[in-house]
Amino acid sequence: MVAGDPSIFELHKREKEEKMIRGLKQLSAAFGASFLWLVCLIHFTQGFRSFAWTAVSYQLKDILKLSPSASQFVFSIAFFPWSIKPLYGIVSDCIPIGGRKRVPYLILATILSLVPWLILGLNAYLRNSTWHLTIFLTVQNLGLAMADVVIDAMIAEALRFEKASFAGDLQSMSWSAMAFGGICGSLLGRYALTNVEIATIFLLFTVLPAVQLLSCGLVKENPPRKNDEKDPPKDKHLMNGNSSSIDEDSFTVKKQSKSTSRRKKSRKSRKKMDVASDKSRPFREDDQLFLKWLRSLKNAIYVLYQAFRQPVIWRPMTWFFLAHVTVPNLSTVMFYYQTEFLKLEASFLGTSRVVGWVGLMIGTFIYNRFFKTVNLRKILLFAHVGLALLTTLDMILVSRMNVSFGISDKVMVLGGSALADAINQLKFMPFLILSGQLCPPGIEGTLFALFMSIDNFGNTLGSFVGAGLASFLNIQSGSFDNLLLGIAIQVVCIFVPVALLFLIPKDATGTSA
Repeated sequence: MVAGDPSIFELHKREKEEKMIRGLKQLSAAFGASFLWLVCLIHFTQGFRSFAWTAVSYQLKDILKLSPSASQFVFSIAFFPWSIKPLYGIVSDCIPIGGRKRVPYLILATILSLVPWLILGLNAYLRNSTWHLTIFLTVQNLGLAMADVVIDAMIAEALRFEKASFAGDLQSMSWSAMAFGGICGSLLGRYALTNVEIATIFLLFTVLPAVQLLSCGLVKENPPRKNDEKDPPKDKHLMNGNSSSIDEDSFTVKKQSKSTSRRKKSRKSRKKMDVASDKSRPFREDDQLFLKWLRSLKNAIYVLYQAFRQPVIWRPMTWFFLAHVTVPNLSTVMFYYQTEFLKLEASFLGTSRVVGWVGLMIGTFIYNRFFKTVNLRKILLFAHVGLALLTTLDMILVSRMNVSFGISDKVMVLGGSALADAINQLKFMPFLILSGQLCPPGIEGTLFALFMSIDNFGNTLGSFVGAGLASFLNIQSGSFDNLLLGIAIQVVCIFVPVALLFLIPKDATGTSA
């Protein structure tokens, strides 16, 4: 090889970068450059919410004086809107606003995610009331979840349009934006918690939803294609929700023939019918529009049912759901333990979240670099064994064994946070890719949201299980005697999903649909 010539590795790397750039340019051509900006902004905002939600944790613990189980209960309720994402997908897919199915819902969602933080920042009474705070946090998550559904639907449309040729790159870009937002939110939150009041933190967070609201006006949404308005073939169940046009035409023909026969019988009758028809036409048009929406909703639910019957869909989704429900979530309890027993300051916990987001980015990179073509069962087995080992580190921390070995609490917390987020991302990435590839035309938002809602609903139930376990073991603020037993139970439960790996298709990988 002549000196100065690029190596084979460099040429391969350059070719891969050029391929990714071509893919992003194709996306920009399909949706406009503002689409990529909006995708990154929405995912960045989702990551940056750690800036505000860390303050919420301290609000519940220090101001409202809630127990660990009560705080976890509040979080479970507040994040419930993420568990019903298919509902937002069905509505956005089937009921367009002003002829558009995406941007108007993005605007509505952004308003819902903006206003609650503004109110909580300005009104101390609502902020210091447990139930009022829970309601506003739930509404905020409703808007954020709806925006996530709509942008995911747009991503799914892009992946289907490009035949998923760069699905991993697009998903990686989204998650990288979220991770970057999480890092920024945690770093700024670390400073804000020690220098700024919680109310001010809530108000500062409204800046991003405001920018997102302005950015929605920059996106040019393509009108529905004519193919989406036609009646789908009878031998296919993956239709777009407008399958009744032929029936409408035949009904119109029958009605016209009946009217013609009546006009032949009597001219007076014809005049009366014409007048009555003119008066009732607006009502019939509105009625037909409502019936069209109703049929679209019915067909979307039917298509969703047909898609869910496919083993390649319902088996992984069932496993993913059970993987969360069978493992109690004790994250809020650990937050109380770290702040009250270990006396870890807010600035350090912000640092640990930054490390966690870095771990998420590392997990994304590792998946795309090494695990794209690996058997899905092997990935999930590796992930759960790794999570069990990391949870054992929590047992070492709570039992104080790390002190006897000269390992500080901060090192244990930072290392566990980074590794846990990296391994969780390895488990989650394949489902993001599969969900984008399996979305049928016309219900992208619905099916993609169903994939994500399985994860979110499982997390919610897992949080309820964790809160129930903490309450059963009498783990309270300042009383952590049974926390070690609770973590031991958690370690055992982590292996339950491993026994259910038969639900995952045998030959499935992160890039096969």
